Amino acid sequence: MLERLAVLHGKGLLNFKGSLARFAAAGAFAAALKPLRWKKWFVYIKEPFAGPKTVLAYLSRYTHRVAISNTRLIAHDGRSVTFRYKDYRADGLARHKVMTLATDEFIRRFLLHILPKGFHRIRHYGLFANTGRAATIARLRELLGCAPLPAEKVASPSQNEPAEAVWPPCPCCGGRMIVIEFFERGTQPRYRPPSAAIWFDTS
Repeated sequence: MLERLAVLHGKGLLNFKGSLARFAAAGAFAAALKPLRWKKWFVYIKEPFAGPKTVLAYLSRYTHRVAISNTRLIAHDGRSVTFRYKDYRADGLARHKVMTLATDEFIRRFLLHILPKGFHRIRHYGLFANTGRAATIARLRELLGCAPLPAEKVASPSQNEPAEAVWPPCPCCGGRMIVIEFFERGTQPRYRPPSAAIWFDTS
């Protein structure tokens, strides 16, 4: 990594502004990298105590949730929002506290948790990369001598779904799934959910 940084600096591809402008000089940049070359880097890895499932459960709480759940919202009077939160600097029952924020400040903090356009909360790499996942997995199954999976019939956007079509229940709430739109892989869907909107019942 340090070698590649030095190459980029030599080609003039690194821009330093403000207090870092002094590193634009070759000597200053080399002097800044020198102590890093002597640093020993160690990766600490150990098996989880309760198995890999607990790790996935822990990560899923952060990758498959919104900034705040509905159960933490207490009240909204049109001018402010009251909700529960945890103060990790406190211990015991004192850790659970209640905060009230102005509605616009609450929405501002909520929007800080929405990723910018082009960023993904979960991205697959390697064998499961979206660019060639189907071909890669098929080749992998061939090398492992596994039987190919039966081809699944995928509905085309031009096909009209019958009214009696039965869809699997929602994995989150168990309710009936409602198909909003069909679109080909690689194309942008026409429907966009209002992810940046927050709705409160003021009745």
